[in-house]
Amino acid sequence: MKSKNQILDPDVILIGSGIMSATLGAMLKELNPALSIQLYEMTEEFGKEASNAWHNAGTGHAGLCELSYTPDYGSDGEVDVSKAFEIFHQFEHSKQFWSYATRTGMIDKVEEFINPVPHLSFVYGQKQVDFLKSRFTQMQKHHFFEGMTYTEDREQIREWAPLLLEGRDHTPLAVTKMERGTDINYGTLSAKLIEWLGQQEGCGYATSHRITNLTKDGAGWKVEVKDLTTKQTSTTKAKFVFIGAGGGSLPLLQKSGVTESKGFGGFPIGGQWLICDKPEIVNKHLAKVYGLSPGAAPTMAVPHLDTRIIDGKKSILFGPYASWTTKFLHIEGKLTDLPGSIRTDNIASLIKVGLHNIPLVRYLIQQGTQSMKTRMKELKAFFPDARGEDWRLIDAGIRVQAIKKEDGDAGIVHFGTEVLTTEDLSLSSLLGASPGASVSTNIILEVIKRCFAGSLETPEGHARMKAMVPSYDEDLTQPEMAARQRELSEEAFKTLNCIR
Repeated sequence: MKSKNQILDPDVILIGSGIMSATLGAMLKELNPALSIQLYEMTEEFGKEASNAWHNAGTGHAGLCELSYTPDYGSDGEVDVSKAFEIFHQFEHSKQFWSYATRTGMIDKVEEFINPVPHLSFVYGQKQVDFLKSRFTQMQKHHFFEGMTYTEDREQIREWAPLLLEGRDHTPLAVTKMERGTDINYGTLSAKLIEWLGQQEGCGYATSHRITNLTKDGAGWKVEVKDLTTKQTSTTKAKFVFIGAGGGSLPLLQKSGVTESKGFGGFPIGGQWLICDKPEIVNKHLAKVYGLSPGAAPTMAVPHLDTRIIDGKKSILFGPYASWTTKFLHIEGKLTDLPGSIRTDNIASLIKVGLHNIPLVRYLIQQGTQSMKTRMKELKAFFPDARGEDWRLIDAGIRVQAIKKEDGDAGIVHFGTEVLTTEDLSLSSLLGASPGASVSTNIILEVIKRCFAGSLETPEGHARMKAMVPSYDEDLTQPEMAARQRELSEEAFKTLNCIR
C-alpha cells in the first residue's frame, strides 16, 4: 500500500488514479498552489485499470490514422474529416501540458511514458483504397496534416511496415503515414504525476482505499473511505469531488444521488489483445497501423497492428478483440456490476439499447468466444504470414459506455467521453472511453473552466494556465494559426524527446 501525507478534509478529493485524476490534480495544484488535494485509489498501484499499459493500445490519438473518426462521406462526396481536426486539436493540449510537466520537473525520464512511433492507416480492396484516398485528399488541405503521405506503391509500404506485405496477395492496397505519431504508457504517466502531487504541500494520496459512499454536506461532500488493508472505515469532507474511477464512476455517481446522474446507464465492453514478443518479428515493425472497423464492431474495436514500448521493451500488439462482459472494472470488477447498476430511472434506456443493438451484443459474444484460429484470420488481414505459435492472448481493459435517456431509438451513441458536473459545481465525473486518455488535458481543461473558473479569471491564474497549456484559449484550427501551431508542436515534441 502507498500512502503519503493523507490530508483530512481537503479542498479537493480525487477518486481513482488514472490519467484523468492525475491530470486534474497536477493542473489544479499548479493553477492554485493553495489548494489542498487528496487522492484515493482502491488498487495497490496507480493507473492499474484503464490507464494500465496493457489495458489500452497506448496510441496518442490525434486523428492521424484512426479511420473510425472519419467513417462517413459528406454531402460533397468526399470523406468528412472534421472529427479528425477536433481530436488533433485536443491532443495538442495534451502534448503541451506533458511538455510543461517535463520542463518543470513534474515528470522525468520521458522515454518511460512516451516514444515516437509513426501512425499509419492501412486499407485493402478497391473500395477501401478509394475511401482512404479521399480521406487523405481532404486532410492534406489543413495544416494539421501537412506532413501526411499517401501511397499505393507496395515497395514504399514494405519500407514503412514490412509485415503488411509478407505473404500478401495482389489485392489493391493503400497506406497513409504520419511520422510524428506516438506510443504512450498512460499508467506510467499517471503514476509520475501523482507522485509529484504527493510531494506538494497540502497534498496526499492513498492506495488500497475504496470510496464506499458520497453524501452531500452543505456546499461540499462527506466521503466515506474504507482502508482495504486494515478494514477500517473513516469519513472525510471536501468542497469538490472528482470521480475519475473509470468503470467504477457510475456506481459512485449513483450512490451520490445527484440528479444529474439520473437516467444514466453503463454498457461495459471488454477486450483482448494478441501479443508478439519475438525479436525477429518485433524488430521488423515500428508503426501503429489502423484499419477499418468490421461490420457491427464498436469504434473501439477497430483492428490495429501496433508497436508497444512498455518498461523499455518492444512488443507488437494486435486487436482489440471485443468481448461481452458484465464487469465494470478489469481488476476490481464483479460480474454483478451491470445488473447492480440498474435503476428505475435507467432501466428503459438499458432495455432499449439491448433491443436496438442485438447485432452488437451478438458480435461481442462471438468475439469473446472465438477460437485462436479465427483470431489469427483477422490478424492475417494485416500480417498474412503470421503464425499462431508466435502470439499469445491477453485480456485488455474494460470500457463502460455511457447511456443516456435521450438515446431513444438511436441506441448507444456515447462512444466518446461524457463529462457530468453537478449544477452547484461541487462534483464532476467522467463516463465513457476513447479517445479519453489521449485528450485528457482537454477534458480536464473543461472541468477546470467550469468548476474552478475563479482561479482562471485572475491575471495570475490565466498566466499559470498559459504556461501549462499555451494554446488553451486559442483556436489552432484556423489557417492564420498554422505557424503558431507548428511552433508549439515542434517545441513539445522536442521536449518530449519525440524528434529523433
